[in-house]
Amino acid sequence: MNKNYFFISDIHLGLLSREVEKEREKKLLKFLDFAKESCDELFIIGDLFDYWFEYRRVIQKGFVRTLASLEEFSEKGKKVHYIIGNHDFLHRDFFEKEVGAALYHDSIDMSLNGKKFFMAHGDGLVKNDLGYKILKKFLRNRYLQKIYSLVHPDLGIKIASATSRTSRDYTANKHYGQIDGLFETAKAKIDSGYDYVIFGHSHERALEKYSHGTYINLGTWLDKPCYGKFSDSFEIIDWD
Repeated sequence: MNKNYFFISDIHLGLLSREVEKEREKKLLKFLDFAKESCDELFIIGDLFDYWFEYRRVIQKGFVRTLASLEEFSEKGKKVHYIIGNHDFLHRDFFEKEVGAALYHDSIDMSLNGKKFFMAHGDGLVKNDLGYKILKKFLRNRYLQKIYSLVHPDLGIKIASATSRTSRDYTANKHYGQIDGLFETAKAKIDSGYDYVIFGHSHERALEKYSHGTYINLGTWLDKPCYGKFSDSFEIIDWD
């Protein structure tokens, strides 16, 4: 019997006002409660939070219920996979030790119900995006992250929030031309043997057939909350 796999991406909790975020978190928590009973494994394809910078002994304020809800997956014996995105500035071991999630700093590939999947957030995978690739190397540099972690958390998180807005504005205003760069990347992966390629990042929802495979982009919960579901085939389902 096939397993049920759920996928979400680009929730960006913490971006909007406190009042709006309370309602958005309620919607997410309702989904997570549904997912705990309805899927076998959950994949988060990056940017659950609008920014995440994890200090050794300090966790940023807010959204404790979301973290607790994700931990309940592990308590039920179900697995949460988290692929970090471009707004995940520094993860240490909180998600692994406290939430029980499997954390991935890069793309992953695995077999799900006999189909070959390639999954990544999508940042840095567009060929004509040299500016972001340079920025990504800077933000992910471990030495620079170590220095930054010495900044007081109140100031550090404030800077992380501002950097997050800059990164999001860059992605939103970047013109890649008429060709969808992520789709082109997905085509190359499908040509190499993958059945499904899943990205987030661009906030442009897509489910496109190509050759023997399928390219999926999960969009963003900032526009239209949705989740991907895979058992026998892949579908994107709105979450209202």
